[in-house]
Amino acid sequence: MKIEQFEDKGLAHYAYAILSEKTGEVVLVDPARNPQPYYDFAEKNNAKIVGVIETHPHADFVSSHLEIHEKTGATIYAHSMVGADYPHKTFDEGAVLEIGDVKLKSIHTPGHSPDGISIVLEHEGKDKAVFTGDTLFIGDVGRPDLRESAGNITAKREELARQMYHSTREKLMKLDDDVLVYPAHGAGTLCGKGLSEANSSTIGVEKMSNYALQEMSEDAFVKVLTEDQPFIPKYFGYDVGLNKQGAPAYQPSLDKVKRLDKNHKPGKGTVIVDGRSEKVFKKGHLEGAINIQNGGKFETWLGSIVGPDERYYLIAETEEELNDLIQKASKIGYELLIEGAFIQTEAAEEKSPVIDVAAFKENQEEYTIVDIRNASEVKGGKFFDKAINIPLPELRERAKEIPADKPVVVHCAGGYRSAAGSSIVEAALPDTKVLDLSEAVNDFK
Repeated sequence: MKIEQFEDKGLAHYAYAILSEKTGEVVLVDPARNPQPYYDFAEKNNAKIVGVIETHPHADFVSSHLEIHEKTGATIYAHSMVGADYPHKTFDEGAVLEIGDVKLKSIHTPGHSPDGISIVLEHEGKDKAVFTGDTLFIGDVGRPDLRESAGNITAKREELARQMYHSTREKLMKLDDDVLVYPAHGAGTLCGKGLSEANSSTIGVEKMSNYALQEMSEDAFVKVLTEDQPFIPKYFGYDVGLNKQGAPAYQPSLDKVKRLDKNHKPGKGTVIVDGRSEKVFKKGHLEGAINIQNGGKFETWLGSIVGPDERYYLIAETEEELNDLIQKASKIGYELLIEGAFIQTEAAEEKSPVIDVAAFKENQEEYTIVDIRNASEVKGGKFFDKAINIPLPELRERAKEIPADKPVVVHCAGGYRSAAGSSIVEAALPDTKVLDLSEAVNDFK
């Protein structure tokens, strides 16, 4: 028996392949959008993918379960409450899937979602591991506030938090202390608030160290779990729906993205996402373009700033980078929203001023300062006393709240987000000088 963990650092997502070496059969748990790594794993081990288990309809990434089923004939397993629109076999509490000498047992563990399951792996008569999806993380549990208006069955956050209390204490914590814990996410995901950097743990270690598993009343648990959760990106509900339906095949969907000529000129009023570096962007960009720089969290910020009801143009500096951005967009199903993608090699007509940090330091009162960090970050302390806080995911809708009588300085925590933020404010306040504090924010911490 072999367990292989696959990591997507950008979305802090873990998928798994469980191999029975006895029969050469593989079952996947929560696969990512690109199925190729799982095909490669099966081929390397001279094995066949026979099953795909979805622990719940994911909000933060698009799964390849339907494509894998269509290519390999593997059976998809999901809880009946998912109301899945794809061919599947229900995998409710007590259901068992056997491959060779491995038993995979479903336990219903609602809390992050009403339809969530965890999968206990039994080998040689003993429980060895549990795949906890977004129910139990390393150092945390899944947030309970993502299904209030998404999915087949919706539930209020307090109701789900209460379900999480019982799922952890009456089911997961009853497993033996040496059972390995394999979650669907690690540190950096927006599906929880305080995850560890570790990629696995044990039930015993989590019982000792995970704040959410400590002894407390149900009401106290609900209070601690529902407070200070991260923002909910715009794309989360869209991905729940896409995963419930089953996403289109990965490579064919990438191939359908419309490629436009270099230096294309989209019409006025269109949504334009420019993935070039902020230095290149500021030297010349299209009017109204949003500068979401290519980086480790590009897809998260794309889906947090641009809504799933919008179509957008995508810009990169090179062909290689454009392909990379389209692939990243596809992790959240946003390749389906691209109106056209092209390379920008010329400096376009709009230029962004560069901040004089020394002048700003000397005369801060002469600027309106906008802090685009999330509310939970600001709660931990402000960099500037009089800064206005408008979190980046809300900025397009709220930019007009910013006073336009003085130059505006936009800052985040480290410099990456402020490129997007300043470009949004610049488009919203065309007659005001808008400056990006960028990485110089580190001088004010």
